[in-house]
Amino acid sequence: MSAAPSPRDIVADLWRRAGGDASALDDLKLTGAEPALPSSFRVGAAAQASIAAVGLAAAELRHRAGAARQAVTVDMRHAAIEFRSEHYLTVGGEAPAAMFDPLFAAYRTGDDRFVRLHMNFPHHRENVLKFLGCAPTRASIEAALGKWQAVAFEAEAYQRGCVAAAMRSPAEWAAHP
Repeated sequence: MSAAPSPRDIVADLWRRAGGDASALDDLKLTGAEPALPSSFRVGAAAQASIAAVGLAAAELRHRAGAARQAVTVDMRHAAIEFRSEHYLTVGGEAPAAMFDPLFAAYRTGDDRFVRLHMNFPHHRENVLKFLGCAPTRASIEAALGKWQAVAFEAEAYQRGCVAAAMRSPAEWAAHP
C-alpha cells in the first residue's frame, strides 16, 4: 500500500492539471499536520489543499496582472476550522436559532443504501422537494427515495440543481475517479 499524498503533492497535482506555472509552487507554504479534525477521512489535507490551490490561483492572477509573486501560506488547522465555519456563525451577533433544516438528513434509497440531502438553504430544499415531487416531510421523502438507487439518484439530482450525495464506503471513495 503506497503512502497517501501529502497536501503539497495534492496541490501540485491540481496545479499541474489546471495548467498552472510550476514556479508558483515555490511560493507555497503549508504548515500543520493531520489529524486536524476527528474523521476517518483526510479532512485536514482536503481543506488545506483546496484552500491552498484557490489561494495560489488568486496569487497567480495577481502576478499575471503585473505584480510580484506573492507567498501563499495555509495552516492545516486554520483550513480545517474554515471547513467547520458553521460552528462559528453569528447573525446580528447571535448564534442562529437552528443551524440545520429539520429535513436535512441521510435517507435510505431503494437499493438499501443512503443519500444525504442538503436542505439547509431554502432553494436547496425546494429543488429536492420539487425533483422528488413530494411533501416536505421525512416520510414523504423516504417514500420517494425508495424508488431510487443511491448513485443514480445522486447523478440525476445533481443534474437538476439539487445538493445530494450518495454515501460511499472508504473503499468506494478510494476507487472513485
